[in-house]
Amino acid sequence: MSGAVTGGAVTGGAPGETAGAQQPPAVRAACALVARLVREGVRDVVLAPGSRSAPLAYAVAAAADAGLLTLHVRVDERSAAFLALGLARGSAPVEAAGGVAMPRPVAVVTTSGTAVANLHPAVLEAHHAGVPLVLLTADRPHELRGTGANQTTDQVGIFGSAVRLVVDQPAPDGRDGELRDLLAVATRALAAATGARTGAPGPVHLDLAYREPLVPVSALGAADVDPATAGVRRTGVVPALVSGPRQGWPTGRTVVVAGDGAGAVARELAEARGWPLLAEPSSGAVGGPNAVPAASLVLGVAELADDVEEVVVLGRPTLTRPVQRLLGREDVSVAVVAPAGAPWPDAARNAWSVLPAVPPEWLVPAPEVPAAADAEEADRRWPARWRAAARAAARVVDAATTGDRPTGPAVARAVAEACGADDVLVVGSSNPVRDLDVVLGVALAEDAADDRAHDAVSRTGRGAPRVVANRGLAGIDGTVSTALGVALAEARRGRRTRALLGDLTFLHDVGGLLRGPHEPHVDLQLVVVNDDGGSIFAGLEPGALGESSTAAGATFERVFSTPHGANLAHLCSGYGVDHQLVPDVASLRHALAAPSHGVQVLEIQVPRTDRRADAAALAAAVDTAVVEALAG
Repeated sequence: MSGAVTGGAVTGGAPGETAGAQQPPAVRAACALVARLVREGVRDVVLAPGSRSAPLAYAVAAAADAGLLTLHVRVDERSAAFLALGLARGSAPVEAAGGVAMPRPVAVVTTSGTAVANLHPAVLEAHHAGVPLVLLTADRPHELRGTGANQTTDQVGIFGSAVRLVVDQPAPDGRDGELRDLLAVATRALAAATGARTGAPGPVHLDLAYREPLVPVSALGAADVDPATAGVRRTGVVPALVSGPRQGWPTGRTVVVAGDGAGAVARELAEARGWPLLAEPSSGAVGGPNAVPAASLVLGVAELADDVEEVVVLGRPTLTRPVQRLLGREDVSVAVVAPAGAPWPDAARNAWSVLPAVPPEWLVPAPEVPAAADAEEADRRWPARWRAAARAAARVVDAATTGDRPTGPAVARAVAEACGADDVLVVGSSNPVRDLDVVLGVALAEDAADDRAHDAVSRTGRGAPRVVANRGLAGIDGTVSTALGVALAEARRGRRTRALLGDLTFLHDVGGLLRGPHEPHVDLQLVVVNDDGGSIFAGLEPGALGESSTAAGATFERVFSTPHGANLAHLCSGYGVDHQLVPDVASLRHALAAPSHGVQVLEIQVPRTDRRADAAALAAAVDTAVVEALAG
């Protein structure tokens, strides 16, 4: 997917070569590039300060002053990149040529040296999650590379295969046509970032060499960066859309697995065909009469899971082992829907077919199945068995998460129930997203104790909030900054954003709370589940081994649980961020319902030592309830 370009062909619109001619070549080139970004729909630029990037900094600041884009300044490049990631994920699409909606890219500006390397974690996440970032990294001119010049390293190719395109752009020197070449390269980079030609959006890297002088000889104004006055016209790159082939639908006992980013089509497909829907929180498909709450626990019931014959996979499922075991079974036929040119997810190496889109005929509602012969009776009753299992699981999860006792699932439920259908919930990796996976379907129902709880969403119209999670690599990096970026972008559409994350995730990116007094205002509630360490490992193999002896327990505590003893209130105070320590779930619900302004951290402490036992008890209770429901 990645490639290298040096210079560029003369395509698209050219700026007036004499516009701003009194400015140094580096500044003129930066202004032309920013004008192209604005023309192609970039509305947010995140900048980390530096010297070599000064031409870009002046140009972006001028564009922001003219109201052409919003500038966000951060001192930490890693936080800056994750902020851009969140902004891109929360932004409304941009209309491309042909009236097609494409993801809106966000640009990141850095200076040279280690500043570039600090973008790498967010670049990897954007690569695997398909998020369009435009990395504008300043560099020394070619004659200074490899000479030991200050802050000079090999930046070209530093991100390896994680970028859709890498450009090594020579330093401008004022030659005729160089701005046309730069704009052509920028157009190709933006098309690659949005996936216009491939269907696979992601990060692109423009390494921009600049020679001194790096600062304008006079103040820049709107005329220097506004595409209307800088002579930069739009280049119409028409997206290459791929339609799904006509194909008969699966005829066996089929379930739909909706992973991260699957979209509403996964729910539409499940409801059209009458198939059970196993949807991860960030799939965008949670809800409806076919959704199976606590699907990872329900799949633990062999009597039900063993009956599955076919699976249709949309999005990228990464969250639970039971789903991966299902997808890896040799007796299960797996069809993967991977849009356009994007790579298809198949960690189990078991896909039988790969489709570019859901075939339209699959979305036509299935006719009522008439009474059939005894041989077909089990197939006809099979969806009803899943509905019975879903009701049973919902009752158990409801009972386990009702009350004031602070547990991970109970906190996740309280946060989910505080969010309206138009709200946005950013959820951290490790336990929070898994807790949300268990409780989200129950949280959507008005009365989870009712046998019809899992149908409540479709009847009452209560929908799930938009759930955003960094599932590209499922790391804890940059989650605070990602949430801030999402909140900034979603606020433009009148949507409120909350975040649910663990204490280690919060501490890993606590620097993301640092914002200067001139930065755009943002409202965000961060709910931090603090168990003083990494309780995710309690449910994995190291947790079981840690219970085998005192010595094994001590090793587990130090190298896996990693207790920290940090005082989150003091940290928040240092960043000027409001902090509340809530003692129980009832207090958390009250705090979530109260008006909030700015960035607010709601900390709730939960016991880490109970995590493994609680998870085992919940799984056992769901298993018993589902088996009894199936027998009935």
